[in-house]
Amino acid sequence: MERERPQWILPAIVIGQLLVTSLWFAVNAVIVDLQSRWGISGGEGLVTTAVQLGFISGTLLFAVLGLADRFHPSRLFLLCASLAAVSNALVMVVADALGAVLALRFLVGLFLAGVYPVGMRIAAAWYRGGLGRALGFLVGALVLGTASPHLVQAIGADWPWQGVLAATSAAAFAGGLLVVCVPEGPYLVRGGTVRFGGVLQAFRVPEFRAAAFGYFGHMWEIYAFWAFVPVWLMAWGMHGPEHAAASFAVIALGALGCAGGGYLAARIGSGRVALGQLAVSGLCCLASPLLFLAPLPVLLAFLLLWGLTAAGDSPQFSTLSARHAPPAVVGSALTLLNSIGFGITVVSLSLLEALQHVLPPAWLLLPLALGPGIGLGFGRALFSRSRVSA
Repeated sequence: MERERPQWILPAIVIGQLLVTSLWFAVNAVIVDLQSRWGISGGEGLVTTAVQLGFISGTLLFAVLGLADRFHPSRLFLLCASLAAVSNALVMVVADALGAVLALRFLVGLFLAGVYPVGMRIAAAWYRGGLGRALGFLVGALVLGTASPHLVQAIGADWPWQGVLAATSAAAFAGGLLVVCVPEGPYLVRGGTVRFGGVLQAFRVPEFRAAAFGYFGHMWEIYAFWAFVPVWLMAWGMHGPEHAAASFAVIALGALGCAGGGYLAARIGSGRVALGQLAVSGLCCLASPLLFLAPLPVLLAFLLLWGLTAAGDSPQFSTLSARHAPPAVVGSALTLLNSIGFGITVVSLSLLEALQHVLPPAWLLLPLALGPGIGLGFGRALFSRSRVSA
């Protein structure tokens, strides 16, 4: 039986992580204002890729140095949230220099590696059972945080673009202050440094291998979808506050997919929930060229369904990977899994950044179907083996 825990613990972590992860796509929300300064017509993929590369570097660095084990995780969360907020705000100072902006976005990603995984670690220290549901809320917070700069832009349509960056930086600092109040949980396990050699042992487990490749397929799709659905909507003809509000709604609805998927997983199993959502989002990828021609209400309904399912499988794949990894290497396996997954996002983001200049807009999101296709092909074993409480 789980030890009694204060009811405010999970909400504090969720809200704190939501506020800090607003930095992830902050520059994407004001990219139109920056493009004229840089003298280019694209850039969405570049600024997102810089964050992803920083995050990959950060997760490896934090794991190898064992920072979350050497320091109080909540204090580490505050430190990284503060440094990420400062890096985000400095974009306002160097906005005319694309290279400097990309360097600062790299630093934002680097410091977010001390926020997103550390937030999960803090939550896991308080939850032994029901971890799938808890992770559903945490990943949902990441999704809402990712979407929030578009909401800020929609609300502050008359603000200068600097207002979006200032607001997200302030929110990130507030999120760090909230989480630093969370004490260490009773199930906190002090680990060692990453042992990547042991990860090969994890991949010999069929269920872990299935969950890993399902996660990889999800990662091919999700960040490229988040980065380029605003581009897709703009090509369709949406602009201004309407465009910002639609971009927010499509991305943010994934939070409901994450949280709702956590509850559903307790009834039918994490594998079935993850594969079901991955299948629906894959079908949305394939249908996107046709739906680009649809009237606005149909287009928005389609994109909301896509946003709901594209993110909702993530916490369940993470839960399955943690459940099926050999206990002796679970930390190493999940760290490398996370790094590979974000490395895959760099490839899909770079692909769409190049294709947006050569493909008709209607076809831009079609290549994302490759990820769900591969994920379903490798992960199908999870469907029959996953009737386990989340």
